[in-house]
This record gives sequence, C-alpha cells and structure tokens, in this order.
Amino acid sequence: MKTTDIHANHIETNDEYFAKRQLKKGAVGWLLLVGLGVSYVISGDFAGWNFGLAQGGWGGLFISTVVVALMYLCMSFAMSEMSTMLPTAGGGYSFARVAFGPFGGYLTGTAILIEYAIAPAAIAVFIGAYCESLFGIGGWVVYLLCYLAFMGLHLKGAGEALKIMFVITSIACVALLVFIVAMFPHFNSNNLFNIAVTQNAGASSFLPLGYIGIWAAVPYAIWFFLAVEGVPLAAEEAKDPAHSLPRGLIGSMLILAAFAMLILFLSAGAAGSEQLKQSGAPLVDALIAVYGQNTWLATFVNFVGLAGLIASFFSIIYAYSRQIFALSRAGYLPKKLSLTNRNKAPYLAIIIPGIIGFLLSLTGEGDLLILMAVFGATISYVLMMLAHIKLRLSRPNMVRPYKTPGGIVTSSIALVLAAIAVVAGLMVDPKVWFMSAGIYLAFIVYYLVYSRHQLVSGTPEEEFARVREE
Repeated sequence: MKTTDIHANHIETNDEYFAKRQLKKGAVGWLLLVGLGVSYVISGDFAGWNFGLAQGGWGGLFISTVVVALMYLCMSFAMSEMSTMLPTAGGGYSFARVAFGPFGGYLTGTAILIEYAIAPAAIAVFIGAYCESLFGIGGWVVYLLCYLAFMGLHLKGAGEALKIMFVITSIACVALLVFIVAMFPHFNSNNLFNIAVTQNAGASSFLPLGYIGIWAAVPYAIWFFLAVEGVPLAAEEAKDPAHSLPRGLIGSMLILAAFAMLILFLSAGAAGSEQLKQSGAPLVDALIAVYGQNTWLATFVNFVGLAGLIASFFSIIYAYSRQIFALSRAGYLPKKLSLTNRNKAPYLAIIIPGIIGFLLSLTGEGDLLILMAVFGATISYVLMMLAHIKLRLSRPNMVRPYKTPGGIVTSSIALVLAAIAVVAGLMVDPKVWFMSAGIYLAFIVYYLVYSRHQLVSGTPEEEFARVREE
C-alpha cells in the first residue's frame, strides 16, 4: 500500500488521503457547464473591455477582439479534447502535468492560479463602481460584502452554488439583451471613430493610436473571454464528462463571442468611443448618453448588470478553489488546502485566496488588476496548447472521446496567438507586467526549494493517464 503522509503514530495511506479530498460527483450537467462558462466571463461585457478603447481606439480593439476570439475558439477545441482525456479538477494543470511532468504541471497551474485569484479582485472593483452609480455606496464595504457572501455560498457545495450561479447568469444575459435592443436604433458608425487621431505609425480614424494600438488593446479584448477555459475545472463534478465538457466549453464560447461583438459595436456606436474609454460602468453610461439621466433603462441595466458582475465573481471563486484544490491535493501547495467539508467543498481553498483578493481589490485599480490576471492567463494558454501538441505526438493511443477539429494545427494557431498576447501587457503598463512576472517567479522558487519534495503519488490525473493508455 502506498503512503503519502506520516502523522505522529499513523501512516496515512493513499486511499485515506484522497478520501478526505473528494468533490461531489455528478453534480453538474452540460447546461450548467454552459452557464458556468458564460458566468466566468460575462462581467467582461459589463465593464473592463472599454479600457481597450483608450489603448487602441475602436478599430484597434475590434481587430484584437476578432483575433482573441479566434484564439479562444481554437483553444476551446483543444481543451475539450484534453478535458475528456483527463477529466480531473486540475483542468489545464492536469493536462500539462501528464504532458510535461510535475514541473510543467506546476508552471501551468500557478499561472492559472494568478489569473483566477486576481480576476475577482478586478470584478469587485467594477461591482463597486456599479453600486456607486446605483446606490451611492461603493468602495471597500462593497468589496468585503461580495467576498463574504459568495464565499459563504460556495461553502454550501458545488451543485447548490452552480445552480444559483446559473440563475444569476440568466438574469445578466437578459440585461445584455435589453441593452442590445435599446442601443440598436441609435447606432451611428461615426461614433465608433470619435477618438482623436495621434501621430503614431499607421494612425487613422479607424486606428487612432496606430498599429501599436491593436497590440495594446489585446489584454482588454481578452477580458471579453477571460476564464472561459475554466469549464474543465468542473470535470470531477460533471455528469458524463465525455459529452458534457465539450458542449459546455464550446457552447459557452460561441455565446460569449456573439455578446462581445454586439456590445463592442452597439455601445460605442450609440454613445461614442471617446465617451466610454475610461468608464467604470460603460453600459450604464452608454444608456445615459443616449436616453438621458434617471431613465428606467439605465437603472434596469445598472441594477441587473450587477448580476453579470456578480455571476463572474461568484463563478471565478469556484474556479480558483478547484485549481488550488488540485494543486494542493497533488502536494504542490500545502496539503491542508485540499481538505473538503461535509458538503464536499474545499473550504480553505475558498477562504484563503478570498482574503488575498479582497486586499488586492482595495487598490481600486480595476484596469491594472485586469493586466495582472491576463498575464497569468496567457502564460497558461501557451503551456496548455503546448501540452495538447505534446500529447498528440507522444501519447497518440490515449483514449480521446472528443477530438479537436484540425488537430495540432488548431492548437498551434492558439499557441502562436497566446504567445503574442503574453507580452501585450508590456504595451500598456510595463511595471504591472513585471510585477506579475515577479509573483510568478516567486511561485517557481517555492517549487524548486520546497514543494517538489512534497509531491503526492497516485493523483487522479496520473491514474487517468495510466488507465487511458492501457
């Protein structure tokens, strides 16, 4: 019998160790997975994307959004294949670990963790801005209430939490549809191009900040889709993962792409790119610009728009807790972080990052927190696409219930685009980019000095890889 840990007078077996670290099986169907994918991201439609207008103008943000959407679609196909091969709570970390070994898994898992731990802090800032607009109250009180309320709900268990999330996300989608219908009659293409043209190379009314603006807008185009790749984190709680995971991932991506394009065209086309480029609540400000102050439409979208921000905040708490659960269970992070409560929720993996996220939200710098989250995300995308290519070449006989259309050509497209996106943050704020790189480096040092000596054998990803090749 393998052992994992020695306590005072007791040697804990693998079976005992993993028995304390079990998630609730079969709690999530494919429709909830679609809802999960949309909810991870839907806050990006309500706030954050518009900062890309300041970096690249409407044309720059439009081009970067189309390219980023292609990257995410190709990545969704590749991740659908890997998630059905290795349906574990580690998601991208698990794929990279099987492809490249323990260190490759750790590099990917910690990059994802940077993304998921920081993104809720940015969303909390935007929730505060919407609350300020609606109730006159924002700031740290709103951030704290968000973290306390939604961490508490997650401690009740995955099935219950995701059903609540699905309802919240549905309400948010209704708000977006109302906004789209309200803006459509007021669309004027001239409003897209009302940002002053600079002297940069390639500058025009379409690209007022020149060619470089396309690249600088990439982090904010990513905000339209950031975290949709987290759907596979629900693999151990999914019903029939071989069918439900691809449906959830690809289905949510198509919905999000449609919303991104409609919001990008209609908000700036009705209210003006210049008017929205620095807004903390761009949809509300767009409605006010068109319909005037204190209209029921602006109040409705503001109030229900909170649902969109809350949905993403709520679901990314789920994502970071499952990522930490998987890394901790494998021994990369302190093992106590993967203990679950009676509702099979990893309670410390929910609470501790929540405290860190709340402290980050106190900066109030939503746009800069986006850059930090995007840094972690794009690093993980590069590693996950490399993992897909490596597994196709080195383990061709592994069972693949779903196969990526186009194979490694598809994942190679996503890989190249992700590599370009990694350094896009340097175009916006080099200091924040290097700060993020410093956090990542600290994680790497922790592994090399300590956690590589604490790894646990017999993890689910290892067992899946072994069984699927037999």
